[in-house]
Amino acid sequence: MEWDSNSDFSEDEDEELTTINDDDDAAFGGGPLPFPVGNLLQSAPCGFVVTDALEPDHPIIYVNSVFESITGYRAEDVLGRNCRFLQCRGPFAKRRHPLVDSSVVSEIRRCLEEGIEFQGELLNFRKDGSPLMNRLRLSPIYGDDETITHVIGIQFFTEANVDLGPVPGYPVKEFLKSSERQRSFFSGNRILPVGDRNVCREVCGIFQLSDEVISLKILSWLSPRDIASVGSVCRRFYELTKNEDLWRMVCQNAWGSETTRVLETVPGAKRLGWGRLARELTTLEAATWRKLTVGGTVEPSRCNFSACAVGNRVVLFGGEGVNMQPMNDTFVLDLNSSNPEWQHVHVSSPPPGRWGHTLSCVNGSHLVVFGGCGRQGLLNDVFVLDLDAKPPTWREISGLAPPLPRSWHSSCTLDGTKLIVSGGCADSGVLLSDTFLLDLSMEKPVWREIPVTWTPPSRLGHTLSVYGGRKILMFGGLAKSGPLRFRSSDVFTMDLSEEEPCWRCVTGSGMPGAGNPGGIAPPPRLDHVAVSLPGGRILIFGGSVAGLHSATQLYLLDPTEEKPTWRILNVPGRPPRFAWGHSTCVVGGTRTIVLGGQTGEEWMLSELHELSLVSK
Repeated sequence: MEWDSNSDFSEDEDEELTTINDDDDAAFGGGPLPFPVGNLLQSAPCGFVVTDALEPDHPIIYVNSVFESITGYRAEDVLGRNCRFLQCRGPFAKRRHPLVDSSVVSEIRRCLEEGIEFQGELLNFRKDGSPLMNRLRLSPIYGDDETITHVIGIQFFTEANVDLGPVPGYPVKEFLKSSERQRSFFSGNRILPVGDRNVCREVCGIFQLSDEVISLKILSWLSPRDIASVGSVCRRFYELTKNEDLWRMVCQNAWGSETTRVLETVPGAKRLGWGRLARELTTLEAATWRKLTVGGTVEPSRCNFSACAVGNRVVLFGGEGVNMQPMNDTFVLDLNSSNPEWQHVHVSSPPPGRWGHTLSCVNGSHLVVFGGCGRQGLLNDVFVLDLDAKPPTWREISGLAPPLPRSWHSSCTLDGTKLIVSGGCADSGVLLSDTFLLDLSMEKPVWREIPVTWTPPSRLGHTLSVYGGRKILMFGGLAKSGPLRFRSSDVFTMDLSEEEPCWRCVTGSGMPGAGNPGGIAPPPRLDHVAVSLPGGRILIFGGSVAGLHSATQLYLLDPTEEKPTWRILNVPGRPPRFAWGHSTCVVGGTRTIVLGGQTGEEWMLSELHELSLVSK
């Protein structure tokens, strides 16, 4: 490995940088790790590198901009590689340069194997082949189980007084231009002599800023997990990250204003505090199942209904009754009530009865119904209901250029105003692969098919989830594969903020060249449920699963990761006995309500199950 040592600090600075680890609330699970802190170190002429000690050969997982500027290697050039490439002269060299001290390299190797800190000096080379001295400090980082999880390297670069000339095959003009740029970089940074060593005081320039500036301009824009890590760096950061106002800004910037507003209404949110709320929603350490018995009845009995949340209320519409009777009634369950019970809501101008439709929430208290199968066959109509209106009245939206009539499609809402519909089953059982958008904020809404050059295989019974603001994720379903149809565990994403949105394959069991992520992927399924969590993660539960697999297992995927990895979420409590035929919704941002489910004889709606994500 190739690293660089940091300069010695004065007594005051050493005290300022003392690591604080004696409060478990200061960091999330896994040992406290003081990175990424790229924004904190970018103004200092010290390289900052982090490697993964749990992977073979210590691959780089982070470099700061100073490393990029001095070495000439961009982050994408070095991530996933061992740092030893800096011992080679130029990007194409395969062997360590003979002027590199092999005894120092051996000492680095020994320190890494024994898990101890290393300090030393070594000759390195920029990408253009020009030499520089690398004064290196390596520090191992331990996890909770005393295993070294990462190694942090601080690299203090200085010019090497060695004239080797340009690298053979490297353009001379480029070599001279790069060398001049590097000399300008060093001369533009203030280096102060301390004793017999050069110390870069500017590495601690962050501490010259006021608490307000650090909080508002730097810390508030980090993720909740990163804030917990930064809080372990020094006493001052530790105190700053205890501030509730900072944690609220962090949550708002990371999860969006709407999610933050909803979380403020969660019962007990003030008692928990934003720091605790952020930690529990990030780690899911407090997640638990519990059975929820409610009063009232949903009569007549039905299946294949749709439900969604409006604030802390669960709304159920339609469904398939006895003898395939399509239903068009509306029921509401207020979970804020001391004794929640189903209430039949009398509404004006209800839509035609249907099942296999979708029900979504837009604009706070408005519900939108699309498609499904009715008495006369498949539907492609749109109805909107303001639940808080007096009296509540369904209103049909005559959107121009509607998609084909369909059922068992998936839908989601974007920006609180736009309805997105994907796939489903058309006439004669034909599966669809199209994606349509309807902007309900327009006076005369117009359906617009999202043009893409390639679509995932057509399917029904899949889910569509929103994450990261304007990105959507498709999972599972019964997908077409040639003349056959199979349950799927494929994951596809689309970024609707792009000028030309396109589907991207994250995982695909049936896709040529597509690999599955690390971890244990959920078995292929359809008619499951997907829950969007703060931070962009997607939770998968239930569905029709072939074989002996248990559909009651919870699976978690973070599509924002560089390499998305499926994780099994083991949650205590009482999960639903039966794991297909459900509908689900997120209430108040912290509670997932699962209702329905096939018992073999009837569909249960009086016994709900709640997956609570935070402490009660």
